[in-house]
Amino acid sequence: METTYFISNLLLSFLPKKAIIFIISFHIYISLIAQPATPISGVVNTYHRVIDIVPAKACIVVNNISGLIVNKRIMIVQMKGATINTSNSASFGDVTAMNEAGNYEIGVICTIKADSVFLFHNLLNTYTPTSGKVQLVQFAEYLSADVIDTVKAMPWDSTSGLGGVIALFAYNTITLNAPICADSNGYKGGSFFLSGGSCSDLSPATSYSYNAFPGSPPTPPTQNGANKGEGIATLATTQSGGRGAAANGGGGGNNHNNSGGGGGNLVAGGLGGGNSSTTGCTTAIPGIGGKGLNSSGGQKIFMGGGGGAGHNNNGAAIYSYGAKGGGIIFIWSSDLIGNNKSIVANGGNGGNSLSDGAGGGGAGGTIIMNVNNYSGSLTIQANGGNGGNSNDGGNIRRCYGGGGGGSGGVIYFTGLTPVVVASVNAGTAGLETGSNILCAAPQAALPGTNGSTVPSYIFSRSTNPASYCSGFVLPIQLLAFNVIHVDQKAKLYWAVANPELAKMYVVEKKKDNNEWIAITTVNANSLQQEYATFDNHPEQGNNLYRLKIIEKENTVIYSEIKRLYINYNDDDFTVYPNPAVAKITVTSRFIRTGLLRLSDITGKIILQQQILSNRTDINLPALPPGVYLIRLNEKIQKLIIR
Repeated sequence: METTYFISNLLLSFLPKKAIIFIISFHIYISLIAQPATPISGVVNTYHRVIDIVPAKACIVVNNISGLIVNKRIMIVQMKGATINTSNSASFGDVTAMNEAGNYEIGVICTIKADSVFLFHNLLNTYTPTSGKVQLVQFAEYLSADVIDTVKAMPWDSTSGLGGVIALFAYNTITLNAPICADSNGYKGGSFFLSGGSCSDLSPATSYSYNAFPGSPPTPPTQNGANKGEGIATLATTQSGGRGAAANGGGGGNNHNNSGGGGGNLVAGGLGGGNSSTTGCTTAIPGIGGKGLNSSGGQKIFMGGGGGAGHNNNGAAIYSYGAKGGGIIFIWSSDLIGNNKSIVANGGNGGNSLSDGAGGGGAGGTIIMNVNNYSGSLTIQANGGNGGNSNDGGNIRRCYGGGGGGSGGVIYFTGLTPVVVASVNAGTAGLETGSNILCAAPQAALPGTNGSTVPSYIFSRSTNPASYCSGFVLPIQLLAFNVIHVDQKAKLYWAVANPELAKMYVVEKKKDNNEWIAITTVNANSLQQEYATFDNHPEQGNNLYRLKIIEKENTVIYSEIKRLYINYNDDDFTVYPNPAVAKITVTSRFIRTGLLRLSDITGKIILQQQILSNRTDINLPALPPGVYLIRLNEKIQKLIIR
């Protein structure tokens, strides 16, 4: 039932603005608690290209404010911007400076003016919108959410610099009745290109980068190196093809018919398979696996790198392409119910080939799980994709290895690693089949590297208030305050939506003289939303509690009053040892007197004894082994006799 609060205009006229906002906000959230979970599916986020940032005002200028909402959480993330080695050597693609690539943080919108979004807190990081493809992703926020069909990311678009991210927040519970999926939503793989048939075993065919599109059909020009997979570095057109890995993007297979390397994330992708022919072009010049990236202790996050394409001069466009990497997923909720469903950001599988080079697998993406409680079976994956398989078709003396496997991604848990099925496995190397016995020894592809799961992760967000937004009110939102009876104690627990605004919480209890007294004080943690404490000595009968919240500005807010009723005579009791042989002890904190009866499972009374204190030793008669029932007042327990 919805709780309604009536506030007169006269009362409102005497309240400060902040108090009015809190009362209205508190009423809204109490009303929402009675509502069912919101059914969600498809693309639930909005994506906005950042065109400028004004750090002094915590201001983010975006190309389009449509869909943005004040007081909602957002993620800022820079998708590109690393500097790489571009020399014609094995060092091509090595990251020489990460710059702002991978920087991200979570914020809350305080106001929107024209094309400018202002945040409540100062930015932690610097960003380069003009060259780094920075995007603002608004969280999809709910009281509770029920995933009724697959929740997806908008696929990454390297031209607009948008997509590839799922950001989901629920104050209470996210229930999975379908997956949350960012598979193949990350950096794009090297695209198919139909090359001419001429080839060379000598330079420049052995180089690490080329223009991947040297000309246009109908007469296919010879492509000296297939398309590289995409990663955190932006490449010039003259560097878009060839075996050199572009940071975490896999290298493309070189001329002739070498296969692409797998994409990488924090670890490297696998080397592509090579040419082992003994006629025509015979040099093994496969795509190098995407490089492992530096996450700066987890404060930089990345999509999975795309796999490199295989060199192709025979196949149709369905062949030889490099696969896309996995995207980024951020899940934030108090509780998550798995229901045997999955949260996945896997890389895709590389394209197969027939008498050509195959594509590399995409790398697994990044998943951040900021969840307090997990229940029900749940699978979380950021696996690398498999390299494409290469079928040589039995061509005499012409053989080509499969694509390299993509690396595993990374899964971050803000608490201890929960009891879920978490996997960050590397993609397997593509297979070579149909080879001719006259070929040389196979130049097999390699799998990617396994990723990692990381517990006790602290995600990136600022708690330093921005001066520009100091006049805007972000009230503490009390989501829940309850009391239950646990082990003869009163357990009080509460949850707030904006923990960074609180200084302390005081649990108060009402005494017989109607005076409220503090029974415990809990210091606030700006990163902690849920709290619990105990009243170790609840009284018989009614126990009345309320929560006093003291904000950092010393504003005081009170919760509604909660009641816990206790009847000593009907409370639980403990019997030990159990199983027993000849003697038991019955204890209870609350039961002072009562009649204890021991019976067999048919109900036949074996022993009766009056209890006169809250600890009583009882000598048992000789009894055959089995299960018996012991009753004290209205409570019953099983007693096992050995």
